[in-house]
Amino acid sequence: MSIKKIIQRLLFLILVIWTASTITFFIPRLSPKNPIRERFNQLAMSGGFNPTDLEVIIASYNAKFGLDKPLYQQYFDYVSGVARLDMGVSLNKYPRTVMELVMDSLPWTIALLLVTTVLSFVIGNLLGAVAAWPRSPNWLRMIATPFILLMGVPPVIMAVLLLFFVAFRLKFLPLGSAYSTGMIPDWSSPAFIWDVVKHQILPALALILGTVGGWVLSMRGMGVTIQGEDYVLFAEHKGLGGFAIFKDYYLRNALLPQVTSFALALGTVITSAIVVESMFGLPGLGTVLNQAIRSNDFLVIYGVVLFITIAVATMMIIVELLYPLLDPRIRHD
Repeated sequence: MSIKKIIQRLLFLILVIWTASTITFFIPRLSPKNPIRERFNQLAMSGGFNPTDLEVIIASYNAKFGLDKPLYQQYFDYVSGVARLDMGVSLNKYPRTVMELVMDSLPWTIALLLVTTVLSFVIGNLLGAVAAWPRSPNWLRMIATPFILLMGVPPVIMAVLLLFFVAFRLKFLPLGSAYSTGMIPDWSSPAFIWDVVKHQILPALALILGTVGGWVLSMRGMGVTIQGEDYVLFAEHKGLGGFAIFKDYYLRNALLPQVTSFALALGTVITSAIVVESMFGLPGLGTVLNQAIRSNDFLVIYGVVLFITIAVATMMIIVELLYPLLDPRIRHD
């Protein structure tokens, strides 16, 4: 892979970051409402604020967050802050910064996404390949059918069903949260780790069951197409064993378009994971974003949305750069 191609992709990533920053800055400002005024108006409804004092407080916060500056100056400050990884200070959890909130919640989101994405991709593609392979036993092909039927259920609806039936009605697993109430976080304790794992099972199942059917269906379609390729027929005429043909000629080539689909599906997967996180009350990016929306914490909303956009763009570029390693026939000229 040429250095020129890598530089082009890095420049494209910078362009994506700048575009996302610009959009997240200007779209909320199309509204005539002042987010700080809206926030303190909510607090004033609960009492305890003198109208005169309220205006002084709002003016002070406007100056603190730079909302009293001209729009072009606000935009320059915001973009330069993003370049320095400084997305501002949380209004609701002042003086904590947006990046501190994101970094604290990021490990929970990464752990959930990593496990569910890898498992759904591997399970879905293996089941899809087996379902399309003509030498597979009938009982093995039938396993893929329920997952295809579940494809029509979004992960969010799947999370609601699992919460109601498995956690609420049957009480097999916890309803939510990262760990049990009263449990002291101690990652050296097997009891605490097992408690965390139990709380992660339902959100992980919601994401896996809601996405694995798509991989099964698309892989089965690719498998049917590849069966008629010359290299598969040639391997059969050479007398190779069924497992060798399946692994080296059939599965390996059918997986290549799936890797491209994986890169394109990253945005949907991450969005679904964030929504499911907030539903189960996990301390990830989804919960941080949900709390920020409820409290009109506009800088945290901007920061989380921008961070997710950058993460998706970065992952897509990494997959594109690694694709030639999976398929030697492809070269970035």
